[in-house]
Amino acid sequence: MPFTYNRTVRFQDTDAAGVVYFANVLAICHEAYEESLEASSIILKDFFINPSVGFPIVHASVDFLRPMFVGDKLLISLIPQKIGVEKFEITYEITVGEVVVAKAITRHVCIDVSSRSKRELPDEIVQWLETNHRGAEGAERRKSREVI
Repeated sequence: MPFTYNRTVRFQDTDAAGVVYFANVLAICHEAYEESLEASSIILKDFFINPSVGFPIVHASVDFLRPMFVGDKLLISLIPQKIGVEKFEITYEITVGEVVVAKAITRHVCIDVSSRSKRELPDEIVQWLETNHRGAEGAERRKSREVI
């Protein structure tokens, strides 16, 4: 199964029209990313505070398919994938009930924090990528067999 994260839309997530503000979708996706790291036994404090390596987002996009409103129960599924020795990408699918309401992508590059130069992904991130991607591939195979 891909990693999933449950989240309720709060008033603070919305704009004057009463729907989730576009930039907050990426913030919600980042929450799911953090939860997936923690579920893989990565200590978030060590990961984000004064690390020797960083993983800045170099590309992000969101496709909005349906509006999200206060009180909606979101299910965020994420699938990370290694796309190079120093890069990975995470695809997100956000659903309300059985309806896909948004899809997002974030692309990250691994850097040495002090020199700001690219470097290879550390072993713990490679393991996180492999574990979560492998689980997602198995889920996709099972889903395709159900359709047949």
